[in-house]
Parts: sequence; C-alpha cells; structure tokens
Amino acid sequence: MQYRRFGKTNLWLSVFSLGTMRCLASESEARRTVQQAIATGINHLETARGYGKSEEYLGNILKSELPLPREQIYITTKLPPTPDSDLMRQWIEESLDRLQISYLDSLAIHGINTWEHLAWVESSTGCMKAVQDAVAQGLIGHIGFSTHAPLEVILAAISADLFEFVNLHYYYFFQRNAAAVELAHQKDMGVFIISPADKGGRLYTPPPQLELLCHPFSPLELNYRFLLSDRRITTLSIGPANPQELTLPLTVADRNEPLTSMEVEILQRLETHAENTLGTDRCSQCYQCLPCPETINIPEILRLRNLAVAYEMTDYGKYRYGMFGNAGHWFAGVKGDRCTSCGECLPRCPEQLDIPTLLLDTHQRLNGSPRRRLWG
Repeated sequence: MQYRRFGKTNLWLSVFSLGTMRCLASESEARRTVQQAIATGINHLETARGYGKSEEYLGNILKSELPLPREQIYITTKLPPTPDSDLMRQWIEESLDRLQISYLDSLAIHGINTWEHLAWVESSTGCMKAVQDAVAQGLIGHIGFSTHAPLEVILAAISADLFEFVNLHYYYFFQRNAAAVELAHQKDMGVFIISPADKGGRLYTPPPQLELLCHPFSPLELNYRFLLSDRRITTLSIGPANPQELTLPLTVADRNEPLTSMEVEILQRLETHAENTLGTDRCSQCYQCLPCPETINIPEILRLRNLAVAYEMTDYGKYRYGMFGNAGHWFAGVKGDRCTSCGECLPRCPEQLDIPTLLLDTHQRLNGSPRRRLWG
C-alpha cells in the first residue's frame, strides 16, 4: 500500500480509501470488511449520515479491537449542506455519538451540488459556522466537501477557500472535472476520487468488447492506473460489500508510477476505437450545447451513448440513464425523450451533431426501469 499527503490537511492517506456505503448487509459482514481493509494497509474510512446504518456499524467496529490504534486510522463522515447552523451542530453531535468517537479527522459537506448549496455554505450564518466552531472545539480536524455538481459550481466551491479537500468524480471515461482536479492541486487541497469502479463505468463487470480493447489489463485495473499515475490525486474510494471485493484494488495499491508505454498505447487504442466506431456522431463533451430549455443534460446523455456504442457499455449506460429525473440534484437533468426539437442547441455544437436525433437514439438504447440513488 502506498500513502500520499492529503493536501493541506497534512494527513498521509492510503491511496485507496474504504467507503462504507455498501457495507450494510450485516454488521458482522461490515466488521469483517473493515478489519480486512485495515489489515491490508487502508488507513482512511469514509462514511456519511445519509448511508443508512453505516455510521452506527462503523462506530461499533471502531469500539472493538482493530489491527491499528484509533490514532492511526483516519475517519471522515459527510453531512449535507444546510442554511441552519443549529441543525448542522446537531448533526455533528449525532454523528460523533453514532461513531462513538470524540473527534472526526475530517468532515465533508456532503453534496455541494447546486449554486444554492454553495450559497448556504458561504453564508456567515449557515452550516459552516457550526463546522468551524466544532473545529475550534477539537471535534473536527479538517473540512472538505463532496460534489456531484456541474464543473462551474465545483470550481467556485474550490475557489471559496473554505476547504482543505474535495471528493469528486473523475475517471478515464469521465474527464470533465480535470480543471477541478488541477485547481484543487494548485490550492494544495487533497483530492479524493469517488467510486472509480462503479461510477467510473461499472468496470467490475466489463462488457467483452471493452475487455478485449484493454487486454492484457482489465478495464478496472487500467482505470485505477490512470488515476494512481496522477500525483495530484491522493486517494481513490472503494466501496466493497464484503472482504473479497478488496482483492482487485489491492493488486495495484503499490503501483503509483507514471503510466507505462503499454498502458499509454492501450488508452490510445481506446480513443482510436471510439473515434472510428462513433464517426461523425461522436460527442466531444465540450458542453457548449447547454443550457437546454427542457433541462436535459445533453452532454451526459451523449457521453453514455458514446460509451454504449464504442465499448458496448450498455449496462452502465442503463444504470446511469435510469437515474435522470429520479435522483434530484445528485444526478441532475431529465431523459432524452423530453427533447422538443426546439433547435437551440444545434448552432452551438462545434461537431454539428443532430442532437435531437441522438437524444432519441440514446433513450431507445438505454431507457429502462427508473433508478434512484442507494441513499438519499
């Protein structure tokens, strides 16, 4: 296991962090998973108020005998933004009680996903007052935020200079937030990557086409290496439901060197294959088509189409597409069938894509049962 400095927090975190959202089948299974993670070198455990019984389970586990002393294990929990400082103060106390600890190494504001959320945080009477009071009292060591927001909101939150770290989405198959990673690095913030296996493409169950293109590596291994080779990134979240799901990430936990020539060659192979397969229907993810008057997240829908057509990542596409209209600010936008063919996006597209036709095509490929977030 390799360790990296988590930005200005000066905590040295393992390059993989244990997210506990899925450690919920039973407390005994959660205990086995946490103990195995710590035994293999993971020193950062992350939970959230919104993750069901995760804080409660983790608190009971922390109270029991662990492979390392509490002082060598870093605990982060996440609490949602609120304009009510008293409510945030209550939530902090409740999290500490459930976790059965006297202090949090880190607290993240969970889901600064909209301009309104950011306004609550920046307000002198909002939730940050309670958080900063808790820091002064020694109840919290460091403050960060997690986000599923548009890039512009993320950059503004980083620029607010209120935080020491950020949890965000950034993967080989989703590089929109590259500018946020760079700005966080410039400000010496820790960078925590959310769910690269699942949100990064459901790469633990890749389609045959993608496996073939990534050979001799697995798609998940290649994505992990893409991220670990980037020294601006501190740690990657893994969210195992059981100890067995720790195995694959740990095979690359000591491989944080620059990408090898073979890895670079395979990433280029993926790029070339997408260009050849998608042809003139390929969305370049420039985002110039927004805003859409129907609140359709055009670039994200067309990204899912890119992946489904180029790499047969249809299952992943259905998983994400099904969340449109069902996950609120965590996954904003509506499905492609809401397009009215108004044409506002067409002159803004540098590729001159027939966006209404592609939106309908994506809907026909990926529409299935509605999906919600696991929690919240």
